[in-house]
Amino acid sequence: MDWPMVRLDKLYKIGSSKRVLKSQWESKGVPFYRGREITLLAKSGYVDNDLFISEELYLEYAAKYGAPEANDIVITAIGTIGNSYVVRAEDRFYFKDASVLWLKKTSNIDSSFINLWLKSPLMRAQLDNGNGATVDTLTIKKLQSLQVKLPPIPEQQRIVAILDQAFAEIEKARANAEQNLKNARELFDSYLQQVFSQRGEGWVERRLEDFLDIGSSKRIYETDWTTSGVPFYGGKEIVKLAKGEPAASNAYISEEKYMDYASRYDMPKEDDILMTARGTIGVGYIVKAGEKFYYKDGNIISLRGKVPTNPHFILYAFKSKKITCQIEGLTGTTVNHLPLNKAKNLVLNIPEYDAQTVIVSRLRAFEIEIQSLVQAYDGKLSALDELKKSLLQKAFSGELTKSKGMAA
Repeated sequence: MDWPMVRLDKLYKIGSSKRVLKSQWESKGVPFYRGREITLLAKSGYVDNDLFISEELYLEYAAKYGAPEANDIVITAIGTIGNSYVVRAEDRFYFKDASVLWLKKTSNIDSSFINLWLKSPLMRAQLDNGNGATVDTLTIKKLQSLQVKLPPIPEQQRIVAILDQAFAEIEKARANAEQNLKNARELFDSYLQQVFSQRGEGWVERRLEDFLDIGSSKRIYETDWTTSGVPFYGGKEIVKLAKGEPAASNAYISEEKYMDYASRYDMPKEDDILMTARGTIGVGYIVKAGEKFYYKDGNIISLRGKVPTNPHFILYAFKSKKITCQIEGLTGTTVNHLPLNKAKNLVLNIPEYDAQTVIVSRLRAFEIEIQSLVQAYDGKLSALDELKKSLLQKAFSGELTKSKGMAA
C-alpha cells in the first residue's frame, strides 16, 4: 500500500506533564501514574493505584496545563519504554513528568491505530536507528520525529479491528499455554512433596548431621583475591553451576594460596554438595570429579555423606516442604540465611542408599518428562510472541490486504 509517511508531531502535540513534587503525593484523590502504572494499564486496562494528588492540585494543573483526555495517548519513557495506553472517556488521572510522555490528539486520527503502531517492530526500529544500541529513554524530541505510514481513517479502523481480533485469540492461546505450563510444574512439585512426606518401610527420621558432614570453607579475604588462578565461587556462581551454566567467576585465588589451604583444610571433592546458605537458600551443586575451585564461607555450606548417601536425593529433599518449612520455621518467616548449626539440626525422613537411588531415578525420569512439556509450552509462548510481532509488522507495512484481513 502506498500510504504517506507522516511525522507523529503532525498528529499529536507531544510533551509531558507539569512536575508534581513527591511532597504533593497523597493517599487519596485523583490517581497519579508513573511508568509502572502506565505499563499495567497498557497490559490489562486496569491498575490498582496507590498514589494520588489532591483534587485541588489536579484542577489547578488541568486548567493551566491541561490533563489527558479521551483518545490522547500516554507512553512510558524511561526504563521499559514504549508501553502505550489510549486514554478512555472515563479516565481521570495525572502523571509523572519525564517518566511518561503525553500525545495530545490534534488531528483526525484513530488513536487505537497509532497505539498499535507504537507497539510495532517498525516503530522500535526507527527509535533505535542511529543510536548504535537499544535505547532506554524516550525523549519528546525523538518521539516527535518518528514517522508512521498513514492510511485513510476507514483503513486504520479496519486494521485495528483485524489486529484486535487476532490479539484476542493470541491472548486466549497464551493464557491456555501459561495455565498448562503452571499445571506441569505443579504436577512435579506435587509428586516431589508426596515422596518426601512419606515414611515407608525402612525409612527413618534423622537430623542431617547424623548422616552428613556439614561445614563450610576456611575464610578467604578479599585482599587475597586475584585476577587469575583457581576460581573462587560465591552463591551466585553455585546457582549458575546448579542450572548447568558456566560459573564465569571474576574472582580467583592464587595457586599457592589454594595449595596452602588444600594442605591444611578440606577441599571440595566428587559428590560433595555445595549449597547456597545466604539470600536464595537451598540451591545445591554436586561437585564433579576433577573440579578444582574454592568457595566463600558463610554464603555456601558443604554437605558430604558420613554413610552412603545419594547426593541427588539430598538436593531433591531441599526442594521439598519437609525441609523448606523447617528453614522458614526457624524465625516464623522466610529467612535469607541458613547458619551451619541450624542446617545440622534439620530433620529428614530417609531410606537406605539403594532406595534413595530408586527414588532419585523415578524423580529424574518424571522431571525430564515435565521439562519436555515445559519446553513445549515455552516454545508455544515464544511462537505466539513472534506471531504478534509479525502481524504488527505486516499491518503497518501495508501488507494486510482486505482479502488477507478477512481471511485472518
